Amino acid sequence: MSLARQIIVSLSSFGASSVRLHGQRRYVELCAAAGADGVEIRGELLEDPARELPQLASCLDDSGLHAVFSSPAMLWDRAGALDRGALEQGLDAAVALRASVLKMSIGGYGHESRWSMSELHDVLAGRAVELLIENDQTPRAGSVPSLQRFFEASDKAGVHLGMTFDMGNWHWVGESSLQAADIFAPRVRYVHCKGVQRQPGRWVAVPLPESAAPWRAVLRAMPGLAPRAIEYPLVGDDVAAVTRGAIQDLRAFEDD
Repeated sequence: MSLARQIIVSLSSFGASSVRLHGQRRYVELCAAAGADGVEIRGELLEDPARELPQLASCLDDSGLHAVFSSPAMLWDRAGALDRGALEQGLDAAVALRASVLKMSIGGYGHESRWSMSELHDVLAGRAVELLIENDQTPRAGSVPSLQRFFEASDKAGVHLGMTFDMGNWHWVGESSLQAADIFAPRVRYVHCKGVQRQPGRWVAVPLPESAAPWRAVLRAMPGLAPRAIEYPLVGDDVAAVTRGAIQDLRAFEDD
């Protein structure tokens, strides 16, 4: 991955309704002005991919920002079958954006899915885009045991995949982010920086300084060259200033 030690902003941080209203291009420009090194383009926030992807690619070229593409689709469907169409669509979107990374979760992967590893290998062969697996907020695709089983099977099949480590999502499945960091750090290629707080009946994402989790220790456990992505709400009267401050704070921590 060519995003070493860089600060990325996930465009979901600006809120789905705002991004859909104004378009992701506006927020690419905002992030460039705020000092980001790159942005994470969100597939679920594309209203018209055929129109928007070329526009976003042009905007990224003009801004000099790197790109990651996040697909909302699951790599395996609920029945445990590889969703080849979703994977190829994600890869094609990443290519259109000239993004170096496609981020997906394993979805419904299970024991019965192992036969499809060879198909996954074939789809990825020769692609310039790196597929990274993210821990999501579900036990089947976001818990330590499920991901350990998946990576063991993929490695055995010769499909060596890196990981997007979402610091906050472990709490949604009742696990320790720090223990997960100890287990998966050697595989991590990209880090989602997300603070968490517990509200009645649910977890919510918050800025890192407001987090109830040991975010500093988790970040220190991550590979030093893995890029960090801000993925928590960036809101306020001056969103550009809030974004600039979040980038500066994370960069200062990384340089500390």
